[in-house]
Amino acid sequence: VSEPESAHAHTDLKRVELRVACRGISDRDALSKPDPCVVLKMQSHGQWFEVDRTEVIRSSSSPVFSKIFLVDYYFEEVQRLRFELHDISSGNNGLRDADFLGAMECTLGQVSVSFDRSVVGQLGSRRVTAEELSGNDDYVELSFSARKLDDKDFFSKSDPFLEIFRINDDGTESLVHRTETIMNNLSPVWKSFKVSLNTLCSGDHDRELKCTVWDWDSNGKHDFIGEFQTTFKEVRAEQEGKQIQWECINPKYQMKKKNYRNSGVVILNHCKIIKMYSFLDYIMGGCQIQFTVAIDFTASNGDPRNSCSLHYIHPYQPNEYLKALVAVGEICQDYDSDKMFPAFGFGALIPPDFKVSHDFAVNFDEDNPECAGIQGVVEAYQNCLPKIQLYGPTNIAPIIQKVASSASEEMHTKEAMEYFILLILTDGVITDMADTREAIVHASHLPMSVIIVGVGNADFTDMQILDGDDGILRSPKGEPVLRDIVQFVPFKDFKHASPAALAKSVLAEVPNQVVDYYNAKGIKPKCMSDYESTRTFSP
Repeated sequence: VSEPESAHAHTDLKRVELRVACRGISDRDALSKPDPCVVLKMQSHGQWFEVDRTEVIRSSSSPVFSKIFLVDYYFEEVQRLRFELHDISSGNNGLRDADFLGAMECTLGQVSVSFDRSVVGQLGSRRVTAEELSGNDDYVELSFSARKLDDKDFFSKSDPFLEIFRINDDGTESLVHRTETIMNNLSPVWKSFKVSLNTLCSGDHDRELKCTVWDWDSNGKHDFIGEFQTTFKEVRAEQEGKQIQWECINPKYQMKKKNYRNSGVVILNHCKIIKMYSFLDYIMGGCQIQFTVAIDFTASNGDPRNSCSLHYIHPYQPNEYLKALVAVGEICQDYDSDKMFPAFGFGALIPPDFKVSHDFAVNFDEDNPECAGIQGVVEAYQNCLPKIQLYGPTNIAPIIQKVASSASEEMHTKEAMEYFILLILTDGVITDMADTREAIVHASHLPMSVIIVGVGNADFTDMQILDGDDGILRSPKGEPVLRDIVQFVPFKDFKHASPAALAKSVLAEVPNQVVDYYNAKGIKPKCMSDYESTRTFSP
């Protein structure tokens, strides 16, 4: 949820959960059922961008996905959603070799009440339900194991997995979590998992939870082992040192067999409540946003003395670099108490020896590259243009590494004191893509976000790779980013929009990125102020 415009902006923001299930997906392959996955996309400026995707469910024509999509809901905007259904090839979880089965489009407003719509074509129907999240953003970490489960297989032992459902007020069930399958084991230990209290029990500790245990089957016809009911109140008692376990009951066996006791026992190994703090909690706890600007001075921008140049300084009309810098900077500066911003340039020949540099101080003071306020950055930029020679290539890895080294020092303090945002303004496709991917993967472990604004009319298609190839950006060695820290926005999409619209799009992800970083590290706001009001802001 983006709150940067002011402390009280968008106080009516809501987050909604979207759950997806499909029925009757037609089999394209006569020999096997599909392995479905649903990709959620949202529309922005006429283009579809991937938000998230479900897990892949093998051999199922009527899957119920455990993945829950979290979407921020803006009452004042038409938020277009597109649910794409893909059949994932068996050896791969990516979309590259997947069969596209079809899509359904709607708006978030339409889904804000439960609805049932048919996918165009012979795809069966898809059901999407939405519900508003309340203010309780705390998470709970749970782990389960089982003992002496019924054996459902002739030639081997059962392959058990556990499903947890929340019972809603109207009696319907919502899938909260599905564990992984443990193969050939009647006493499995499932991996621990985290789930929000909103998702688990709608914040109601007495709400009934239904848990079912199944024996996984490759044809999708899983065998029922047993079930039990509980509440989060009962689960939470594990924190007080009580060992909690439930008999796993198969009602059919219970009715038919006189000596039937149970179909095994499910044990709660671990329950930990994780307090989740919001973006404003960290800001009010003293966390500073350290804002750094990097400007592209490569020759493709055109000679700054020529009015066609992207760097041309018009007496009355700011160029695109200045428009983007001011729009984003004016919001970021509200979260930086000293209002001093480092500003760097890349891709130019710089004085005195006119060697190419990819991370020079725009004010030419390498010991102190900071400028006083956004206006100081603007003046340093305008003053440096006549002194440098635009050159190339467009390498951005050095500037990412420079900011990452500062963020790395901050990481060792173990306090939420400084979070770094690097704004890169560039006119072209970058030439050091492999090094940039490596730098971003490294930076994803640090308190840092990277925003890239594409200036001018170049084809920025290749830049989208930094937002993730097949959903996840990887280094050249194959290491995935720890978290998504890059936001790329082409300025031309906002040429006729207000500066606020550009800033909103550019900074939309930042509050969540800040919160995700500190929460994942278990770092609390340094000093919780008296801000603990009745108003709860989502992260």
